[in-house]
Formats: sequence, C-alpha cells, structure tokens
Amino acid sequence: MIVKEEVTKFISKLMEEDKTLFPYIHNSNYVKGQSSVYYSGPYWDEKEVSAAINSLIKGKWLSAGEEVNKFEILFSKKFGFNHSVMVNSGSSANLVMIASLKKYFNWNDDDEIIVCACGFPTTINSVIQNNLKVTFVDIDYSDLNWDVNEVVSKITSKTKAVFSSPVLGNPGNYDKILDVCDKYNLKLIADNCDSLGSKWNGKYLTDYAVASSCSFYPAHHISTIEGGMVSSNIKEVVDLARSFAWWGRDCYCVGQQNLLSCGTCGKRFDNWLSDYSGIVDHKYVFSNMGYNLKPADLQGSIGLVQLEKFEEVHQKRRSNKEKIQKIFERVPFCRVIDEFPQAEVSWFGVPIVCDLDKNKLVQYLEANKIQTRNYFAGNILMHPAYKHLEPASNYPNSSKVLDNVFFVGCSPVITDPMIEYIEEVVNNFIKSN
Repeated sequence: MIVKEEVTKFISKLMEEDKTLFPYIHNSNYVKGQSSVYYSGPYWDEKEVSAAINSLIKGKWLSAGEEVNKFEILFSKKFGFNHSVMVNSGSSANLVMIASLKKYFNWNDDDEIIVCACGFPTTINSVIQNNLKVTFVDIDYSDLNWDVNEVVSKITSKTKAVFSSPVLGNPGNYDKILDVCDKYNLKLIADNCDSLGSKWNGKYLTDYAVASSCSFYPAHHISTIEGGMVSSNIKEVVDLARSFAWWGRDCYCVGQQNLLSCGTCGKRFDNWLSDYSGIVDHKYVFSNMGYNLKPADLQGSIGLVQLEKFEEVHQKRRSNKEKIQKIFERVPFCRVIDEFPQAEVSWFGVPIVCDLDKNKLVQYLEANKIQTRNYFAGNILMHPAYKHLEPASNYPNSSKVLDNVFFVGCSPVITDPMIEYIEEVVNNFIKSN
C-alpha cells in the first residue's frame, strides 16, 4: 500500500530529475533576464503536491471532508479564531460572510455598509448581492487606504458596518477606524484576502473584526490552488456561512461527523419540517437560500502543509518588501507606501506611487520580464459594471490610482537573484531617463 512518505519521496525524485515538472513552482529553474519575475505564486514544494495526491488516492471524500475540517480547525487556532469554514474562493467567502452577518444581526435590505471606492470588486459585490447598500468613501492618497474623515461624514442612521480591505496587506490608521466603530456602534468586517498575518498593536487585524474572509488563491499568502475561509468568534455566524456555502442546508455535520448514523444532533432522521408530519433526513432540510461553494478535500490537505510554512512566508514577504522598497525609492518620481509604526504588515505587494504617469516605468519593467499589477480596479466606479451606482468623479483620489499607482511582488517565490535583477533593471531605467 502506497503511503504519504513514499509519495513525497517519489515526487521529490521526479522534481530532481526533470526541472520542467510543476512549472508553477517558479524559482526552481530561474534564469536571469530570460525567466519572468512573477509578482507572486504558490510557495510550494513536493510536500504540497504529495499531500494533494495522497488525499486524492487515499481520502474518504473528494469534496470537503476530513482534510478540509482539519484545516479549518488548525487555521482557526493559528490565527486566533474560535470558528472557521472553508469555501472555494475568497470572493465566495465575502459573499457568504455578508449573508451570514446580515441574517445574524437582522440587517434589513438597503441597510448601509461603508466600503472604499478603490479596491477589488468582490468586496463590493458581496454587499450588493445581499441587497445591502454600498456607501463609498475616497482614499487618503498618503497611504491609499480610506479617508477616515470621509467615513465619518458618510455615516447615517442606516449604517451598520464598515468593510475593511487593507491596501496590499497594509492597514491605514486602525486606531482611528476602531474609534469610529466604537463611537457610532458600527461592526468592523475584515476582507483579509490580501492581509493574512498583518497586525496592529501586536494583534492580528482580524482580532478587531466581527468576522473576516481570507483567500487561498495562488497569489496570496498561502495557497490551496483556489479557496477561501470565513472566520469569526461567533459560532452562529460561521454556522450560517457553512449553511450558505453548503446549499443552504440545516445540517451542520462536518468531517467524520458525517459518518455517524444519527449525525451530531443524534436525531438525523426526525420530524424536521413543521408543515410535514413524516420523518425527514436532516441532511436534506434547507434553512437558507444557499449555493454550492464547497472546496475539494485535497485543497484542505494542501492547506495543512501551507500552514506549517506561514511564519516563513510572512518573514520572507516582509524582507523582500524592504529590499524592493529601497530599490524603487531611488526612482526620482516614485515613493513606496510604508507601514505605520503600530503595524506589522504581511505584505501582499510593494505599493509604488508615481508623481508622474506610471506607464513609462511599468512598460520598462514589463519589457524586462518583471511583472507589475495595477492597484486592482482603481476607482471601481469607472468600470462598466459599476457606473450606474454613482459618478466616479465623486472620488478623485481613487481616480488618480490608475494613472499613478502600481505594485510589484514581494512574495517568497521572489528570490535574492531575482531582487538583484530588479535592482539592475531599475538602475538602468534611472540612467536612461
């Protein structure tokens, strides 16, 4: 019988013999000036690959099962939550998290959630798709996070929460936003997809939130191919999120609990429906209008390996950001956003603000195989799907982002030889301009 250790040894041997295998493990065959310096990617080795294969050939479930359940438990323990549920993406995590909070706190349709006009679409989509009203605020151009004074000016009697999504993992002045939440009795919700591991005053950003989302997309801090997590210290919020993600069903059995003949409740087959006198299987009772947003069990097995590497990932991201920041600060018209003294940021990327149009520098980097990215959507109200909400011109700082802001990667797949090459390219740009 093949065992996990044998699979790992076999995969490791294959990788040694054939460097073209698993090309998404980027730094295995980097050639200066010929290979692309990707802005991010999965920080994997043979352990993640063998864990996935082992789960596939020996696991009891293909869809979410024991491995996913273990990952939920250990993820919660690692990041200080009481409860978590894994879903198929960070965007799905936002969707079911907002649905759960709306139901738990009894928010009404058209109650208001404050979000930044500049960021990623699925932070905003999750609010709109749950029939809540998005209230936009502009950014403070000094740190690209939301303007706290504008947050205060937008609060009404219908405002229920502020939905934080820190720029590339870097929070704005969290003390100010926490004071606003306390003063106006607002919930803080955390879109933590880019910020896993970031801290404020020694605590995770998510410690201050009523619930948080996370993404395990390949570019993020840990990757399970695709995947996401909803976490909270309120059990009912996570139970609701699990229900919304699992077709809306009432049953809450997970992992090995599914093998119990009577379920965790002890009365799986019972009179569950008030309008029906017969016996019904609890697994087919639906208490919410849900979706199927479950991950595969092999994704949970990968997540378990990735959790063991998180502190290494965190430190490498911080170290790489510091090295790359020094390089771009030499460009006369560039400044790099830095963290507040109270913060310890687990950087998703290196945010670069240009006093001039960024395109000349961006095109030079891209031509030399150094990947860049926009600061996501920029002003979301400029995009076709959102123009009907209100004029983009209401948020002038967010509008400047597309002209003047971009980021490069600092993930652990970026090695010292790659950073040396980035420095060489940037120095050549400075000399030629």
